Amino acid sequence: MSRNRPDSSQAGPSQRQLRVAELVRHAIAEILARGEIADPVISSHMITVPEVRMSPDMRLATIYVVALGGKDETAVLKALEAHHKFIRTEIAHRVNLRYAPDIRFRRDDRFEEAERIDRLLRSPEVARDLDASETTDESDEETRS
Repeated sequence: MSRNRPDSSQAGPSQRQLRVAELVRHAIAEILARGEIADPVISSHMITVPEVRMSPDMRLATIYVVALGGKDETAVLKALEAHHKFIRTEIAHRVNLRYAPDIRFRRDDRFEEAERIDRLLRSPEVARDLDASETTDESDEETRS
């Protein structure tokens, strides 16, 4: 008998993926907060880890990082990649998994994207369109009455 499983390309991450990703996120955040990585670039920046995504087989963790202030993000990513073996080993010690996941670091640009959308919504063109749709809605209500 085959089970009716949702197509994995359309379904979101499983509960296990989410739980393991959160454990990895906490482990990397603890490593960064305690200053366990001896690197001048990493120690001179406040780095946050807003999200970690695990592959379905739990063998790859994509770690999204943000250097607060948004400066030197390329240097921070290079420094994290340079210490990738140490970080992977530390994550393996802190998170009990069958295999230590390979890790890769990516810049988290959600905040920039949200700011861009906010700027677009406040632009004069969008405000004009919103005002035009409100007057159209009001005139439609008057004609129905």
